[in-house]
Amino acid sequence: MKGTYDKAFENVIRLRIMSILMVNEQFDFNSFKELLGVTDGNLASHLRNLESAEYIRVDKTFVGRKPMTNYSGTKEGKNAFQAHLEFLENLIKENRT
Repeated sequence: MKGTYDKAFENVIRLRIMSILMVNEQFDFNSFKELLGVTDGNLASHLRNLESAEYIRVDKTFVGRKPMTNYSGTKEGKNAFQAHLEFLENLIKENRT
């Protein structure tokens, strides 16, 4: 079967985070929180998981005195996500009746 199953994308929140980063160069913490409808702690945990896997990059800056945290997908992360989607697509095709 083509593609590779990746446990990093097993959780729907992480799957949605990577989906967002595939079509956006970067995305900030508060926008993720609003779009995904999750708590700060829940979102931070999923983002840390993807960062540990080196699938996303974190960029912390200040806008005036206000901290701004942006996230972007790494090349490795985007490739892994694409391989995961390929795996899922092939799984669906194989199981059609």
